[in-house]
Amino acid sequence: MNLTQPAVSIQLKNFQKQFDQPLTEVINRRLHITEFGRQVSVMAEKILVEAAVLQQHHKMMRDQLKGRLRISVVSTGKYVMPYFLSGFMAKHQGVELSMDVTNKTKVTSHLQLNETDLALISVIPAHLKLKKISLMDNKLYLICKPGMEKKILKKKTDPITWIYREQGSATRYAMEHFISKSGMATNRLIELSTNEAVKQAVMAGLGYAIMSATAIKNEIALNQICIIPIKGLPIIQEWKLIWLAEKKLSPVTEAFIRYIQEHKKDIIEKDFAWLQSIV
Repeated sequence: MNLTQPAVSIQLKNFQKQFDQPLTEVINRRLHITEFGRQVSVMAEKILVEAAVLQQHHKMMRDQLKGRLRISVVSTGKYVMPYFLSGFMAKHQGVELSMDVTNKTKVTSHLQLNETDLALISVIPAHLKLKKISLMDNKLYLICKPGMEKKILKKKTDPITWIYREQGSATRYAMEHFISKSGMATNRLIELSTNEAVKQAVMAGLGYAIMSATAIKNEIALNQICIIPIKGLPIIQEWKLIWLAEKKLSPVTEAFIRYIQEHKKDIIEKDFAWLQSIV
């Protein structure tokens, strides 16, 4: 019991004061439990067991998160964020998820207006005071329909058709910056509002685009899209999970941030190891 004999004696006396019948008796200098004392002992054991069950139940209720997790994700981030969410959502069945997928400008607006708890983005808005967790690299490559790469590799100065995302897209900004810096000539410009539309246009041979490797995994595997190895590419950015520095985070949001900090390395190794094989 990790108690001295006098301490035990004091506890027994204090316990005895609660009853008008003796719990113990001394016979031949030996302490014996009375019949009433045995009944109290049996009932006490049951109470202790029930108390332990209650404590365990309370712990489970305390650990079981309930509430909504709101995340705003840039368009290309939809190929990344679900892998960082799946384990957390499986563990916490009481958590509801709301994930809005849009472009960088709108994600920034959602943060500023406090319409989201967290955001996944690769280019951080400079005008907001933020906290962040770096997740993984976001590498952008020049892509085309297989066979069309020869035109760029052999005659880089020939004007070509570029397929852009809409204004406000971080990918579009990176693409425009690269084209301007490289001096590559433009024949015409096609503007599309989603990654899926860009990929379909590229696969149809309408032109060339720059996209994140995470967005074209399946198309590369099926040889529907090829990556053109060219100087200055890939453009290397970084996926970041961000939130307003002054925001009071909910228990659900705090728990998700802890989960990301603890498990992001394992998630990357498990779900994004294929990126190492990209040129």
